[in-house]
Amino acid sequence: MKHISPEVVFTIGPVEITDAVAITWAGMAVAIILGYIAGRKLRLYPGKWQTMLEAAAAGVNTAVEEVLERDPWPFFPLIATLWFMIGAANLAGIVPGLISPTSDISTAAALAAVSFLSVHYFGVKYSGFLNYIKHYMEPVWILFPFHIISELSRTLALMLRLFGNILSGEMIAGVLLIVAGFLVPVPFALLEVVVAILQAYIFGMLTLIFIGAGIKAVEAEKKKEAA
Repeated sequence: MKHISPEVVFTIGPVEITDAVAITWAGMAVAIILGYIAGRKLRLYPGKWQTMLEAAAAGVNTAVEEVLERDPWPFFPLIATLWFMIGAANLAGIVPGLISPTSDISTAAALAAVSFLSVHYFGVKYSGFLNYIKHYMEPVWILFPFHIISELSRTLALMLRLFGNILSGEMIAGVLLIVAGFLVPVPFALLEVVVAILQAYIFGMLTLIFIGAGIKAVEAEKKKEAA
C-alpha cells in the first residue's frame, strides 16, 4: 500500500515530499552530473564509454527517423529523456531499500501528461494551430468530442500500463521474497529488469507513434485538399 499511498520522507514548508519524488530527484541529479562529466570528456577518437553513448544516441535517432520519416533531432531530447528516465526509475526498485518511482501513480500520471502535451505541442508546431484543431473535426465536425475522448483515454491507458506493470512486478517480488527466501526471487529479479527496460521502451515508442500520427494526419489532409 506504500506505493499506492506514498510515504512522506520530509517536507519543504507545507509541501510534502514522498519517497517516489525524492528518488526521482536523486536520479535526476545523478543524470545531470553524469551528463556534465560525459560532455566535458568528448573526444574525436572516442573511448569505450563515448562509443557506447554515441551508439545509444544513434539508436534513438534511428528509431525517431523510422517512425516520423523526418529530421529526428527536434524529437531526440524528449524521446531519449523519456527512455532514460523511465528505465532508470523502473530499475530503481531492484535496489534494496528503494522503490520504483513509476510504481507511484502520481509519477506515472506526470509522465503520461508529458507525453500528452508533447503530442499536441509538436502537432501544433508542425501543422499550425488551426490545421491541427481542424483534423479533429474530420470527417465531420460532430466527431470532435469523440476524438478528444480518444486522446484522453489513450493517455490514461499509457499511465495505467506503466503504473500497473511496475507496481505488480514489485509486489510479486516482495511476496516471493517473504514466502521463498532470498535465492528463489533472483531469477524473477532478472525478469523484472527485462520488464523495466521493455516498459520504458514501450512508453517512449508509443509517445513517438502518437506524435507521428498527429503530424501525418494533418499532412495527409493537406495533400488531399491540394489534390
